[in-house]
Amino acid sequence: MEVTRIRALRGPNLWSRHTAIEAVVTCDGAERDLRTTPAFEKRLRELFPSVGGLHANKPSTPISMAHALELTALALQAEAGCPVTFSRTTPTEIEGTFQVAVQYTEEAVGRLAFEKAQQLCRAAADGGSFDLAGTLAELRELDEDERLGPSTGAIVDAAVQRGIPFKRLTSGSLVQLGWGSQQRRIQAAEVDGTSAIAEAIAQDKDLTKKLLHSAGVPVPMGRPVTDLEDAWAAAQEIGLPVVVKPQDGNQGKGVTVGIIDRQHFEIGYRAASEYGAVMVERYLPGHDFRLLVVGNKLVAAARRDPPLVIGDGQHTVRELVAEVNLDPRRGEGHGTSLTKIRIDAIAEARLAAQGFTPDSVPAKGQRVVLRNNANLSTGGTATDVTDSVHPEVAARAIEAAQTVGLDICGVDVVCETVIKPLEEQNGGIVEVNAAPGLRMHISPSFGKGRDVGGAVMDLMYPDGGNGRVPVIAVTGTNGKTTTVRLTAHLLKANGLRVGMTNTDGVYVNGRQIDSGDCSGPRSARNVLAHPDVDAAVLETARGGLLREGLAFDQCDVAIVTNLGGGDHLGLNYITTLEDLKVLKRVIVLNVAPTGTAVLNAADPAVVAMAPHCPGKVTFFAQDGHHPVIATHMAQGKRVVFVDRGDIVCVEDGFMKRLPLARVPLTRKGVLGFQVENCMASVAAAWAIGTPWEAIQKGLATFISDLHGVPGRFNVFDHAGATVIADYGHNPDAIAALVAGVQNMPARRRSVVISGAGDRRDEDIRGQTRILGAAFDDVILYQDACQRGRADGEVLGLLRQGLEGATRTRHVEEIHGELAAIDRALGQLKSGDLCLVLIDQVEEALAHIQQRVDEANLAQAKPASPRKSATRSARPKRSKATTTVALGLRL
Repeated sequence: MEVTRIRALRGPNLWSRHTAIEAVVTCDGAERDLRTTPAFEKRLRELFPSVGGLHANKPSTPISMAHALELTALALQAEAGCPVTFSRTTPTEIEGTFQVAVQYTEEAVGRLAFEKAQQLCRAAADGGSFDLAGTLAELRELDEDERLGPSTGAIVDAAVQRGIPFKRLTSGSLVQLGWGSQQRRIQAAEVDGTSAIAEAIAQDKDLTKKLLHSAGVPVPMGRPVTDLEDAWAAAQEIGLPVVVKPQDGNQGKGVTVGIIDRQHFEIGYRAASEYGAVMVERYLPGHDFRLLVVGNKLVAAARRDPPLVIGDGQHTVRELVAEVNLDPRRGEGHGTSLTKIRIDAIAEARLAAQGFTPDSVPAKGQRVVLRNNANLSTGGTATDVTDSVHPEVAARAIEAAQTVGLDICGVDVVCETVIKPLEEQNGGIVEVNAAPGLRMHISPSFGKGRDVGGAVMDLMYPDGGNGRVPVIAVTGTNGKTTTVRLTAHLLKANGLRVGMTNTDGVYVNGRQIDSGDCSGPRSARNVLAHPDVDAAVLETARGGLLREGLAFDQCDVAIVTNLGGGDHLGLNYITTLEDLKVLKRVIVLNVAPTGTAVLNAADPAVVAMAPHCPGKVTFFAQDGHHPVIATHMAQGKRVVFVDRGDIVCVEDGFMKRLPLARVPLTRKGVLGFQVENCMASVAAAWAIGTPWEAIQKGLATFISDLHGVPGRFNVFDHAGATVIADYGHNPDAIAALVAGVQNMPARRRSVVISGAGDRRDEDIRGQTRILGAAFDDVILYQDACQRGRADGEVLGLLRQGLEGATRTRHVEEIHGELAAIDRALGQLKSGDLCLVLIDQVEEALAHIQQRVDEANLAQAKPASPRKSATRSARPKRSKATTTVALGLRL
């Protein structure tokens, strides 16, 4: 078994909506059918009894080593506590080669599980050993390190419940909620609106007490101290028992409470001084309560009890602690609902105060307290008391939070009970905490868990918003970039700040922020993370879908322009039009239930995607009588078609007509492929509620030039000849271009084309077969990059496509794209037409513009008598020598 490629699919993908590890696995010999080696399955089950059935569902289907790897990787994660359920193994067209996809919840854990699954399968095959317990422990530890902590996780879970997308910005707790201009950020239990000044105040315990005292909130007496002797003097002033704690601290670190003698005091002072300045304050008798304030509401309250053990008359304190720590809810950090109890200097001092050491054996039923402070982070437990809090106690907690200025605040209260006002029982607020831990409220040791994450969402999105901006995803074989640009232009005409990705770059509100082919998920994520984006229009190419999946969980509109005969077939195991259809429909599968799929009714492969859309479907086609259009319209559903020179939008009795004469992109409806791009864009803008006035304005002001749509039917005037530059690069695109230019008058026709060496042989031949019937002469050119082909191989395929051409009479070869363009433009006469199918878009367009400017400038200059005589003496070129420059893209 050989694993030749592993990659993480971080969004909805070809296999499922789950994140997944995908690998290409090659099996040899008996590995292709494990039914011939039953000893392997027996050995695998001995090493890992929890592995799923290898012969489940379809016993007649050969089960390979790749299937065993899939099931093992999934089972290892599940056994380690990861909530994973999906996996799949699919054979490719290459015998013995499979694609394996296994769900993960944390990418690092998924990758490690896949690595360990390989080791386990090899051990089973070779009769070796495997440390299952160690592997599961490693996976659990990594999962705890990688996954969000309970506080952040509770907020993110609440966001997901409300349909709010999220993205981790770091490996820690910094998370973005929402997209674009609707985004917010959290870090643990802090939100992006949390005041840094308020947080600084909360860190300074002495300043916090002064502010609360001045506001009439009950607090214990105390002061900061300079050294041990000053601290002991403060304790004498206040009167024992006292509390010693860091002046700037959190999570109960360095806090010692209930100190009644000098020895215990010195231990407490040393523990607190490890965290900086120390303060001493009066000890308030009673229980320790944590009240959680979010905004202006008390949303949860818990009584925290210190870590303790109950004696049984047989075991030492140390042994009793070890037994308590066996509770699976107790972990080393904050990733679990409880934390393990530690025996340290503070614990030993507290034991000594009770007459114990760690090796003492307490009597049966005797309570032994390990610390007086009850923080969960030091091993304490929590009991929910939210429903018992007196309104006056809640009011004091809210007042404390607002005095400090915290929007999410943990208020520590010490009192006998929360069912009576603090003033009646000499209780007080001992601390106010920024970024409070939420796990005691989410999953208390006893009592009812509280939806504190939901309360934070109410604070961040008070109007019930989902944090989303409209997302329009565009895929297909041809027309994607033009459709993206036009759709973005229509939304911009409505006053929206639009983020856009396509094969030319990334644009935000009209400004290019990245260049190159940016039609993949990384660029889409960058747009969705940009704070100035009110709507996103994302070109979604096959490569990014295969490589990483989608950048979003769902979209508002999915546009599929066409599939035609397909493109890039034969690459990455997408070998047929059916394979391509399954891949491209991923965006349709992930339309929001309230969203719309905009589908080409004239393309059967695209029409077949309609039943897979969770939302509505809008069909478009030029022919208003097309059966798909007619049926959909009869059902009262949305359709877009062309009638008597207008784009017509119809739904259940509603009709809107948009004259093509006012749409420059279509050249008054002459360019059929541009009409289709316009219909798709109009349908998308309609789907998200764009006003018709904005749609009409956008259509009228969108120009197909070098700035509007570079490389997409850009038209130049070359001294009276017409030059058209386009990025057409497959037979369907070239057929559409030929249909368009045939409607444009021309004396002679020439073309420059670049063909890709990574296309199938029939696709390369098909391009020149189409051109041979439409142009007079052809120049084939070979560029430097062969893309896996032998020198001259693609050139030969292009020549084969010209065999038997009905129009082409002359074929010429030029090396290099720019040289081929120069050859073609240099032979143009007034009234000619030259189609340049460019490869290097920016370089080729700049070169064409330069040559056009030079030709127009030369034409504008008056000719000298001598030059005029020379020209008149020059023999006139015959049609037979007109050159069509055909470039080969390699």
